[in-house]
Amino acid sequence: MTEEQVPASRKRDSDRKTRVHLSIYDRSKFLILFTVVFFVLVWSALADNPLLNFSDAVIQVKNTKSWLVLLAIVEIVRQIHFLIAELAAPYHGVWQKYFTFVDNTLHKLSDWTRYRLSRVIKWILMIFLLSIVLGAVYKETPIRALFLAPKALWSALPMLGQLLFAVFFVIIQFGAMFWFLSRGGVDTYFPDDIRTRFTDVWGQDHVLNRIRENLMFLERPEDIEKHGGYVPGGILLWGPPGTGKTLMAESMAGETGKPFVFVDPGAFTNMFFGVGVLKVKSLFRKLRKLALRYGGVVVFFDEADSLGNRGIMPSGGGAQRSSKTSAAVFGDTCHGGNYLSPAGASLLARESFVVGGAAGGGGGGGMGTLQALLTELSGLKKPRGFINRVVRRTLGMRPKNPPKYRILVVMATNMPEALDEALLRPGRIDRMYRVGYPSKAGRVRTYEGYLAKVSHSLSTEEIDKLATITPYATGATIKDTINEALITAIRNGRTSITWPDVIKAKQLKELGPSEDVEYIERERHAVAIHEACHAVMAHRVRQHMAIDLATIEKGSDYLGMVASIPPDDQFTRWRTEYQADILVSLASLAGERMFFDGDNSSGVSGDLESATTIASLMEGHWGMGSTISSHASNRRFEVGSPGGGKGKDDSAKEMQRALGDRIEDNLSGLLLKAEELLKVNRNEVLALAHALEIHKTLSGEDVAAVIDCTLGGVVDGRPYSDPALLAKIEEYHSAAVVAHREHKSPNVLIPQIG
Repeated sequence: MTEEQVPASRKRDSDRKTRVHLSIYDRSKFLILFTVVFFVLVWSALADNPLLNFSDAVIQVKNTKSWLVLLAIVEIVRQIHFLIAELAAPYHGVWQKYFTFVDNTLHKLSDWTRYRLSRVIKWILMIFLLSIVLGAVYKETPIRALFLAPKALWSALPMLGQLLFAVFFVIIQFGAMFWFLSRGGVDTYFPDDIRTRFTDVWGQDHVLNRIRENLMFLERPEDIEKHGGYVPGGILLWGPPGTGKTLMAESMAGETGKPFVFVDPGAFTNMFFGVGVLKVKSLFRKLRKLALRYGGVVVFFDEADSLGNRGIMPSGGGAQRSSKTSAAVFGDTCHGGNYLSPAGASLLARESFVVGGAAGGGGGGGMGTLQALLTELSGLKKPRGFINRVVRRTLGMRPKNPPKYRILVVMATNMPEALDEALLRPGRIDRMYRVGYPSKAGRVRTYEGYLAKVSHSLSTEEIDKLATITPYATGATIKDTINEALITAIRNGRTSITWPDVIKAKQLKELGPSEDVEYIERERHAVAIHEACHAVMAHRVRQHMAIDLATIEKGSDYLGMVASIPPDDQFTRWRTEYQADILVSLASLAGERMFFDGDNSSGVSGDLESATTIASLMEGHWGMGSTISSHASNRRFEVGSPGGGKGKDDSAKEMQRALGDRIEDNLSGLLLKAEELLKVNRNEVLALAHALEIHKTLSGEDVAAVIDCTLGGVVDGRPYSDPALLAKIEEYHSAAVVAHREHKSPNVLIPQIG
C-alpha cells in the first residue's frame, strides 16, 4: 500500500481548522421549540376571538410577544455563525484568536459542573416558555398561570388515576407472579446459627490452610488493598462427593462470624424465562445488604455445575453413563476389578462407561441465568439505589460510588469440567482447590473424630489399621461406617463398638447385604476355586496391593469377589504392577482350566476384559509393551503402514491388527506364567477354596493365614499344612469335578477341620 493509499485518521478537535459540525437536532431544536410556542400562542388567540383570522392572529402574537421573535432571530444568527465557522477556516480562526476568552472562562469549570449549569439553564428556559403558554391559556400573568397548572392537573386526576390504575394493575399482576416465582431456594443463616468451625473438618488440612488465607483478607482487606492488590472474592471447591466441601463452606462462615447464605442447586431452575435472572439479582441484592450490615457475607453455591454451564456437556464429560456399571465392566459372575489396583480399575471403568453425545437444554439453570450470575460476579462498581441512581441524577448531582461489598463466593462441584470458562476466570473465581480423598493421616484423624462421639473399644493400632484398609474413604463414608457399626452393636445388645462391628459394617457398606441364597454344592466349589485362584495369585505376585477380603457370598451383581487395597498412599504405577494386575485377572481362566480339566465358565469374561484393557493401554499408550510409539497419537495423526496405495481405512485396520497381535502375544505369555504359578501353588488354592466354602467370607488377614499356614484373626490356617487334610481336600475336589461334568452332587462330603 502506497503512502497516498493509507487512510487518514480522524482529526482531533484541537487539530481542526474549522468548527466541529453540529447535528441536525442540535442545529434546529431551539428553533422548533420557539416555533411550537409561537403557534400555541396563535391558537390561543384564535380560541379567544372567533372573529380573528389566522393572519391577524399571527400579527397580534408577533406584536405582543416580540421578545419571542427576537429570541428566534438570535438563535438563527447563532446558527448562521456556527455554520460559517464550520465551513470557513479563516472566519473560525479569527473568532478563535480574538474571542477565546469565553471558552477559556467556561473550560475553567469541570465537565460535570458545566453539564449541570447547562441543564439548569435549559430547565429555566423550559419553565419560562411554559409559563408564557399557560398565561395565554388561562388569561393570567405567566407567574400566576404557572401556579394554576397543578389545579387543572388535580381536577383531571380521577380520569388519569383510573388509567394509571389499569396500567399498574396489569403490571402488578405480572410483577407479583414473577416475585412469587423468584422466592425460595436461598437459605440465610446468621452468625449465631452457625456452630461449625474448622476443627470440625477433618482430613483436609492442606485445603483449610489456604482457605484461612482467604478469610484473613475478608476480615482485614486493608492488609492487601493498601499495597495495590484486591481481595480474592471467589473460591471453587471441587472433588469427589462426600469429601467435605459443603462442611468446609459452612465452617468458613462459622470462623468469620459472618452470615452464611446457602443456594440450593435447583434454585435457578424455572419453567418461565427470566425468573432465574430475577433470582440472581434478588440474591445479590440480599448479599449486598448483609455485607454492609455485618461487614461481609459468605454465599455458597452447592452443585455449581447445575448453574455454571451453558447447557452443553463437554465432550468426554460422561453425560450419560450406564447405571449397571459393575455388571457392564466387570461381568456378572466374578466381581472382577475389586482385586485390581485403583489405577487399573479406574482405567477399566472409564473405558467401559457408555458416554453420550453433547446434549443441549436445561444447563445453566435457564437462559440468561448464568449470564446474570457472571455480571454480578464481575465486580462492576455501578451506582445502586433508586435515590442514588435516579433522584440524584435528575437533580443534576453526581451519583455516589458504591461501597466495597465484602462478599465471599464459594462454589462446590464434583464436575469442574462442566463449568463455563467465563465463570472460572480470575476476578470471578480467583482460587480453585481440589478437595480430594483424605490421606491416611487424614483418615485416622477422621476416624478418631467420629469415634470420639460414640462409645468404642478400638485401640490406636486398630484405628490405624482401619484407616489403612479404607484407602478411598471420604468423611461421609467414614461417618456412615461408624454409624453402621454402632447399629450392629446395638442390634447385638451392646452400646460400645468393637473391632468386629467395624469390619462387618465396612463389608456391608462395600459389598451390600448378601442375598439369602445357597449355591448347589458343585457350583459353590467352582466359585470358591475361581476366587481362590485370584486370591493366591494376588498374594504371591502383587506386592503393591494387600487383600482386603475374599467372599463367595452372592451379592446383587456378583457371585464372589476378592477385594484388594493399597497399603500405602502411592501416586505412580509401574509396568510390573500392571503385569501383576493382569496375572491376577488371568488367574481365574488359568485356574478353571487347570482344576476342571480344560473347562471354564463364562464368569471369566469380566476378568478377560480387565486384562485386555490394561494390556491395550500398556502396549499402545504407556510405553510398557514391545513398541514405543503411542497408538493414540498414530490414530490422531493418521500414521499408518506405508505403501501399496492403501487407503486411510486400510492403513488404520493394519495398525489396529498389529496392535491386537501384540496385545494377544502379551496376554498369552502372561497366561502361561499364571498357569505355572498356579501349578506351583495348587495346594494353596485348594486350601483357600476349602476355607471359603466353610467360612463364606474371609478377611485379608485370614486369607494370608490360610495360604501361609499361620494363625489368622478368625481362621487358623495351620491345619492346612497337614498332608492328610490336603489329601482329603484333593479327594473332595476330584469328586466335585466329576459332579460338575455329570451335573450331579459330589459323592464325597467336604472335609471338616476338627
